[in-house]
Amino acid sequence: MEVAHIGCALLVISAFITDIKSMKIPNKLTIPAILCGLIYHIIVNGWSGALFAGKGFITGFIILLIMYWMGAVGAGDVKLFGGIGAWTGILFTIQTLLYSVLFAGAIGIAILLWRRETFSRLREVVRGIAGFFLFKDIAILKNWSKEQIRFPFMLAVLPGIICAYLYAFPN
Repeated sequence: MEVAHIGCALLVISAFITDIKSMKIPNKLTIPAILCGLIYHIIVNGWSGALFAGKGFITGFIILLIMYWMGAVGAGDVKLFGGIGAWTGILFTIQTLLYSVLFAGAIGIAILLWRRETFSRLREVVRGIAGFFLFKDIAILKNWSKEQIRFPFMLAVLPGIICAYLYAFPN
């Protein structure tokens, strides 16, 4: 395991613990992690390392920022994925995000089934998406997102990052 993956793993484990306890991922965790990822790659690979870490940071941050604007994740998750990107680069960050979203969907479905709200919530989702496409108004998605199921996103990120790692390094 490379030092960058160890740094990323420490970030994710720490974020998991804080998110489960408080439903927040604090800046005092994410900002130093982002800076350490950038500094590590600059020390090891110079300007190409800075470019690698910078592109990874921007990718993770921007994609999660869009999800934040839609009300799907919190601000701590945005900075967390910036940190994951700074440590691991674009490809691994996107893979982690895709797996995390899949796990989040599965968790959401499990919660709906447990609460027996599946069909009523599904109707709300379809109405919200249809309203967005018919009226071309992002406010519809924001209002709809206030009624979404809430759970710590790290419940999905932790297995997502494990799957991304197993995919990237199968041996």
